[in-house]
Amino acid sequence: MTDNIIIFSGPSISHDKGKNILKAKYLPPVKRGDIQKIINSEDDNPKIIGIIDGVFHQDPAVSHKEILNALDENIMIIGGSSMGALRACELEIYGMIGIGRIFNDYKTGIIESDDDVAVAFDPKTGKLLSEPLINIYYNLEDALKESIITKKDFNELITIGKNIYYPKRSFEYIFKKSNLDSTKLDNLNNYLKNNYYDMKYLDAIKLLEYIKQC
Repeated sequence: MTDNIIIFSGPSISHDKGKNILKAKYLPPVKRGDIQKIINSEDDNPKIIGIIDGVFHQDPAVSHKEILNALDENIMIIGGSSMGALRACELEIYGMIGIGRIFNDYKTGIIESDDDVAVAFDPKTGKLLSEPLINIYYNLEDALKESIITKKDFNELITIGKNIYYPKRSFEYIFKKSNLDSTKLDNLNNYLKNNYYDMKYLDAIKLLEYIKQC
């Protein structure tokens, strides 16, 4: 099914890249009232709504009530990657479907805060202007497993990252504020240069591929 599908995305996966995977109507990151407008619209009659990205601080976030209203209208609501993962974890018991590692980590309590997936982005282009803490966590966790850094280093870097306001988060800024020596930082930077991955992007792809099979 590719008809009557609406996807809210932006910084996690661009509309152009999304359309290469799934034909759908793509809208900017969801905010409060957007889903209720869709429910009330005579033009839209979606069978599936996919929530990838949503606003956190620029505007009020999408409410639980409007998602529940959509579910009551027999609209399938699927979330993953970012705001979608957070809302899916909160509303899975009511029928919202969650997809991806980030959703599962919210569900199991590995991550808990919306701040973990929050990013700053250009509202016109969707271009990322900061690094989400969740990507920092996953990539540094892999560096720890590969013995590039120690557990002490990992804890220090994550603590620094959590204490930085989300629009300013970056690996570079975190490293500058750390106590790691230059050799270790060089090794870590080289590791990330060759092994970095964007879990929010990968989870967004999983969500689109899941909908494609519906």
